Amino acid sequence: MALWRIRATVDDRPGYLSVLTASLALRSVNILAVQVHTTEAGAVDDFLVDAPDAMSEADLLAAVERGRGRDAFVARAEAQGLADQPTRALALAGRLVHDPDALGEALVALLDASEVRWRPESAAGHGFSGASMTLTDPAGGAFEVLRRAPAFTPAEYARAQALIELSGALLRQDAENTVLLLPDGSEVLLRVATADDAEAVLRMYARCSAGVRRLRFMGGMQAPSDARLRRSLEPVGGLALLAVHADPRSGEEQVVAMASLATEGDLAELALLVEDAWQRRGLGTAMLRRLLGWAERNGFAAVVAHTAAENTGMLRLLRRWGTGRTDRDGDMLTVTVPVSGRQASDQDAVTT
Repeated sequence: MALWRIRATVDDRPGYLSVLTASLALRSVNILAVQVHTTEAGAVDDFLVDAPDAMSEADLLAAVERGRGRDAFVARAEAQGLADQPTRALALAGRLVHDPDALGEALVALLDASEVRWRPESAAGHGFSGASMTLTDPAGGAFEVLRRAPAFTPAEYARAQALIELSGALLRQDAENTVLLLPDGSEVLLRVATADDAEAVLRMYARCSAGVRRLRFMGGMQAPSDARLRRSLEPVGGLALLAVHADPRSGEEQVVAMASLATEGDLAELALLVEDAWQRRGLGTAMLRRLLGWAERNGFAAVVAHTAAENTGMLRLLRRWGTGRTDRDGDMLTVTVPVSGRQASDQDAVTT
């Protein structure tokens, strides 16, 4: 038996796919996997099959034609084709996470392309036509993907676009990482948080004094639950940053601060915690600056922070950015910092 890939267009009508599969079955062709691509010309059926050794490409084409298939493409397949498309796409996505520069190679593997060309100019007319596909490179320029046959389908273009979007997200995340030199000469790495940082963040919580934890958690002394912490590390639609310091003697890395924005509509809710020994060194200011810049680039109207009225350090930090409004509810203050180029009209207004 031999592996073959078959692609053919059939009328998108009830029963037509069964006619094609029956024609293959009559010739002892075993269908191992099938995908259906919807196009304007009809349903494009993509098969991975196991056929008798004696069958040739011409025999398979004849079987497809007898099964009412048209515009058929037949080619020998490799064993790796046994992996289904979702598994294949997820594996390529995982590869990009570890190597964002491998986008071109990932597109070749995803689309079974014969060639990928990169050009420095942006793609004005991105899309696909026949055996050519053009995709905007999130790092700049464009990819032109080519293969001899078969013609690209809308489903394949959608998969390629999803991979491109993932690559863009990874590049944006990498761009958020920077080494920060504090006024006292200390260096910290500011980077985007992930759920894998949960244990390191919990160790930072444990090192914080009871007073700092009380102010951060509004009177509560306990660190957040594991589920809540992971949500804050990867807020949906938001951003979480960590400040990481490497001990110059041991090389051990420690998370010394965390700042995050959780989004709701056009508002972004700020949370900030700086370990005791790292306070009053400009770290909170630097992290807030980056978060406000992110909020502005993403079109948010304001950043909102809920803090204790006695948390003078946090209030001082927020007021440096032109507080638009402060609402009071007992011992808790809600401070609103406008972004998107807006400035407050009534600085430090307090309402009760």
